[in-house]
Amino acid sequence: MGTEKDINGISRRDFFRKGMQWAVLLGVGGLSAALISKTTAGKTVWQIDTKKCTQCGRCALNCVKSPSAVKCIHAYDLCGYCDLCGGYFRPGVIMLTTAAENQLCPTSAIKRKFIEEPFFEYDIDKKLCIGCSKCVKGCGSFGNGSLQLQIDQSLCDNCNDCSIARNCPSNAISRIDASKPYLMLGLRENNQWKNK
Repeated sequence: MGTEKDINGISRRDFFRKGMQWAVLLGVGGLSAALISKTTAGKTVWQIDTKKCTQCGRCALNCVKSPSAVKCIHAYDLCGYCDLCGGYFRPGVIMLTTAAENQLCPTSAIKRKFIEEPFFEYDIDKKLCIGCSKCVKGCGSFGNGSLQLQIDQSLCDNCNDCSIARNCPSNAISRIDASKPYLMLGLRENNQWKNK
């Protein structure tokens, strides 16, 4: 009695052997995928808790990146679009113009744009922002706190031991789940922060 062959010339025994090999390969592949997804599911990133941040200015100085991975973020839904913005203008300015001597930001990272009388929109140019927190402190002191510091995840190296966190006097920097990488006040759920 000979071995039975199918249309393609494979014996039943070879068919089942190949089938078992594929099943084992698929099982190993599925297990590998499960392990990989499990490791990324628990991934964490460094972030600033804006409720604890005291705008001390150390984020600009202690980051291993130059300029710092910490950037000013604008929570537009908190902003009053003020003509006299405490985060944009130096205290005691005489004229509300965009002249450099009137601006609080040392790198001119905040752009002021007229909307309609008496409202202005303030956009952050993150390429110019060094994370010094001067604008954040001014906005919190004389405004509603719509300017906030955050670690930009596209710039952060996510160091094992963050030098900014180590030097933060208010312990405002901690690890959070990578699926929700920003701790912001005032931003609506799933709203992307607007930086240019």
